[in-house]
Amino acid sequence: MKFLDDDRDIRFNLFEWLDLDAVLKTPHYEEVDREQLGMVLDEALKVARGSVAACNEIGDRVGAQFEHGKVMLPEGFAEAYRDLAEGGWISPTMDPAFGGLGLPEAVGTGISEFIMGANTSLGLQVLLTRGAAHLIETFGSEELKAICCERMYSGEWTGTMCLTEAGAGSDLGALTTKAVRQDDGSYLITGEKIFITSGDHGLTPNIIHAVLARTPGAPAGPKGLSLFVVPKLRVNPDGSLGAINDVACAGIEHKLGIHGSPTCSLVFGANNGCQGFLLGQEEQGLAHMFQMMNAARYEVGVQGLGNASAAHQAALAYAKERLQGRGPNAGKGAGQSLIIEHPDVRRSLLLQSAYVQAMRALVSYTAWCMDMAHVSQGEERDRWQGLVELLTPISKAWCTDWGFRVTEWALQVFGGYGYTMDYPAEQYLRDCKIASIYEGTNGIQALDLVGRKFRMQEGRPMKALLKQAAEAAQALAEDPVLGASARQLAEAVKALGAVLTQIPTRENAALLTILNAVPILDMLGHVVGGFLLLQQASLAKQKAQALLAERGVDASDSRAVRALHASSRDAAFYQNKVQSAIHFAHRGLPLVAAHSVALLSGETAPMEAVF
Repeated sequence: MKFLDDDRDIRFNLFEWLDLDAVLKTPHYEEVDREQLGMVLDEALKVARGSVAACNEIGDRVGAQFEHGKVMLPEGFAEAYRDLAEGGWISPTMDPAFGGLGLPEAVGTGISEFIMGANTSLGLQVLLTRGAAHLIETFGSEELKAICCERMYSGEWTGTMCLTEAGAGSDLGALTTKAVRQDDGSYLITGEKIFITSGDHGLTPNIIHAVLARTPGAPAGPKGLSLFVVPKLRVNPDGSLGAINDVACAGIEHKLGIHGSPTCSLVFGANNGCQGFLLGQEEQGLAHMFQMMNAARYEVGVQGLGNASAAHQAALAYAKERLQGRGPNAGKGAGQSLIIEHPDVRRSLLLQSAYVQAMRALVSYTAWCMDMAHVSQGEERDRWQGLVELLTPISKAWCTDWGFRVTEWALQVFGGYGYTMDYPAEQYLRDCKIASIYEGTNGIQALDLVGRKFRMQEGRPMKALLKQAAEAAQALAEDPVLGASARQLAEAVKALGAVLTQIPTRENAALLTILNAVPILDMLGHVVGGFLLLQQASLAKQKAQALLAERGVDASDSRAVRALHASSRDAAFYQNKVQSAIHFAHRGLPLVAAHSVALLSGETAPMEAVF
């Protein structure tokens, strides 16, 4: 299956829009420059288009298999994983001291989008290995760091996150897996975990599981959990592999999508021989695990973006080659038209593009905020980190909800063929759906947003974000091209503000807030996406005007302008950047006002219904 990417927009986000120099000028990245980062993206795209994408279709059609107690991955996965590991793509943003490439997160986001779009099943393997290794780097003993980190960042070993149990999905406080301290300082782990992504496979000789468990006498609920490193194979003091560590895969799930990713049920300590090692402090496990969970939530947002972008690019390519009916501009006696000439198809394609660009702007800006937090100190660092924490649940939920919708719209462009396996649209839709469910359902993301993130740092991150949106609208309100779109943004900010100020004053404010947490997150996602797209459109308009001047094209000469768009990739890109922002402002942002009307009505029918 050919992977079609949007490399041009990824580079626009990184090299033209974001203030990358504010990151690169600091001592953390003094050995990195723009040219090197461009070359890094070239190489990452090469491997994504190559072996990673090459095994995506067989990964979906054949999928992971469970035979005689072992998980078997589809043909080509081992070679593709080896290419990812050897290229450093497991850990491009991680500490070079442990084998990472030490790149900015904003660059890592582009790399992740390539990999997730090309092969989500393999992308999940990369995501979890990096996250588990970073847990050990942050909370592990020096011995654990020395044994695990470099081997995991290099891809020699892989990693997992083991939270869910049959009776404890989102309710982690109900976990029952046990950890009993032994005389040598290790812990005996017993219990069962389900829905463990890449919990078993043959890609690497060892798998390092990050396991939440409860020690004897620990308090009930989430505060009683501790975090442990549990290897599939025991590791000798010299780093060589020893005996099996009494971790067994009991089976894998049969799923709607991501078939190449084995979703495993794992049994720890069935023979009382599963050895684990404490990460951090006892009864601090959930707090520690949130480092990996938050990173994974952000990266699942990138998954939603990657699936949506790949689906849109496939639909766009199909629309440029599929003949059907006659477009409104077809001459008398003309044959069939390309479907891209039909207005409804064009509307769908631009709406897809607008949402994809809004998602990409959101995750790219969030990653840049991560970089700014990393290179800052004191109150400045707190300011950037506050924005990261606020934007993380929005990135996860908004990008996966609307990413799925984009894959649906893209499938529709293919007509009946989209419903078949002859084209990739249906796989993108199936692979994308899980993203709104795992790593904390989108409903949980919304509750986290309204219950915690709005109030953190006395509400300063939220106030700063809304201020940016309002200022973006005001700055462009009189712009001859973008003014009407800016006014749509201003109305959306006003509608969101009304909800955020009026709901808390209601007698049943607590109920209204949690009942409407999901639409509130959706409103904020649209407002942030809208103002980021307008920022980008303003920049693109300036660059388009510069191109016209450089080529000596009169902006009032529509024929000459169209000719420039046809001959210059950059001119066409900037034109579409502006049109996408306009389309989003007039088709996406009015949804904020619609939500506002519904929420301010105070309607609570779901709580009165009899189910």
